[in-house]
Amino acid sequence: MIDSRTAPYAALVLRVTLGALFLAHASLKLFVFTPAGTAKFFGSLGFPPELAYLIMTVEVLSGVALILGVWTRYAALAGIPILLGAIFTVHGAAGFFFTNPKGGWEFPAFWAIALAAQALLGDGAYALRPSRDVAAAGGQLSGAHSR
Repeated sequence: MIDSRTAPYAALVLRVTLGALFLAHASLKLFVFTPAGTAKFFGSLGFPPELAYLIMTVEVLSGVALILGVWTRYAALAGIPILLGAIFTVHGAAGFFFTNPKGGWEFPAFWAIALAAQALLGDGAYALRPSRDVAAAGGQLSGAHSR
């Protein structure tokens, strides 16, 4: 049974954490590897180097949107293909555990599943732009959430 009193706060914690992870991941690409270095890495994987700029942009925009609670479901869904791509192009060959050399696929898979859960949960508490279905219900959870 879902506790409808605390569920919005659980969604808030998950939403802000996922957003912070995206900003941290994008910051690594922007400030440590640099955009040019990230583009070169993407090229070494056989992707167009320009794809790196799209990925960094989506990571930053999704991170900010998740933290603020703006278009939460879309922001969460936008991140899933990025993480699946990381699994299939970089981390998958390294095995399951993320502590393996070159990092396994354990963490990116968990992160993708957490994003799917956020997309299913919705905004949670303190969203700047709550979903219409929640706003229309006066901020109360409705349907299957309240059972």
